[in-house]
Amino acid sequence: MESRHVTTPFGRRPITLALVSRQIATKEIRSDKTTDKWKVLRDASEARKFLGVQDRSLAVLEALLSFYPENELRQGCQLVVFPSNAQLTLRAHGIAGATLRRHLALLVEAGLIVRRDSANGKRYARKNKSGSVESAFGFDLSPLLMRAEELAQMAQRVCADRIAYRRAKEDLTICRRDVRKLISAAIGEGADGHWQKLEAVYLELVRRIPRAPLLSDLHGLLEEMEMLREEVLNVLDIKQKAEFLSANDDHNEHHKQSSNTESLYELEPGSDVEERAMPCQNREPANIALKVFPLDMVLRACPEIVAYGPNGRVASWRDLTSASVIVRSMLGVTPSAYQEACDAIGPQNAAVMIACILERAGHINSAGGYMRALTSKSKRGQFSLGPVLMSLLRTKGISSRSGHDHGAVP
Repeated sequence: MESRHVTTPFGRRPITLALVSRQIATKEIRSDKTTDKWKVLRDASEARKFLGVQDRSLAVLEALLSFYPENELRQGCQLVVFPSNAQLTLRAHGIAGATLRRHLALLVEAGLIVRRDSANGKRYARKNKSGSVESAFGFDLSPLLMRAEELAQMAQRVCADRIAYRRAKEDLTICRRDVRKLISAAIGEGADGHWQKLEAVYLELVRRIPRAPLLSDLHGLLEEMEMLREEVLNVLDIKQKAEFLSANDDHNEHHKQSSNTESLYELEPGSDVEERAMPCQNREPANIALKVFPLDMVLRACPEIVAYGPNGRVASWRDLTSASVIVRSMLGVTPSAYQEACDAIGPQNAAVMIACILERAGHINSAGGYMRALTSKSKRGQFSLGPVLMSLLRTKGISSRSGHDHGAVP
């Protein structure tokens, strides 16, 4: 039967079940296993954060390894070193006695070495008649051999985290610079947009950057800063599109006019039976039949979005579009989801959709996913904003015909 003898520490030092397990585990190392002792030391140095040891502890470990005569730790050889405290102090760069004992205890607790104490606590070796070491009492280096692969993996993880940290920090710096310069350029050239609000969001993000951020902090801040950059670019793009639509307003109005401009059901698809009976090749894309609802009715149904317009008011479709861009970011709707809605139902109806989502934000778990789902249904002709607006008006006890302007707002 294989012996699984363990050694308890001398004096008042306690024994724990973890220490017992580590001693037993060292007996199970493969007989042919070897490793370079200095490579293990380098890996342990890299992984010190995971091991919970300090630089001085590693200096003591290096001193212990220097007393092992070979460069390779090999199972089956004598892996116990037995230097005195005076010798260890000398090789550990003059470390004080109390400090030496504390860091030896830390190395034992971290599972990097095991104590093999003699009956009186002294460190020495017994030799046979030929002069070879038969048994020794001191510090067993077997855990380093046993954990060589584990320490190497820890070191690789630390290295990967360091690279990821540096890249995240660089990406955040570049993104921060982009946002700052884009906002400054927009303000300096007098571009339309809520640049003061966007700048306030930027300054708040910068304020939240810690002096010594963790990798998780950098990833979170980078994601928010990238969203803000997309927001800035999206505002610039939306402004350009709004100007283009305004310039072509007269041409588009010929296609939007209807003899019944107040109907809330103009966008509704036919029944399920009619949808199934209609051949796919004969169905027109949903966005061809889309109409723009009266702005006055939209604002009565969705008053919450008014606060996000220029100077806290919405007086035109341009103001509503600008407000929807701010609200889109606040709700966590990605620029791509918003752009998809603009392409499918037009910028004005996309702004109305954002206004409706804001009005019911407390009942929606994921505004971005909800908007994508509505956009997809709109493309298939299975969703209309009309019933949504009418439902919101009914909830507020407002008639869909109240107000002064029921015509489509150009």
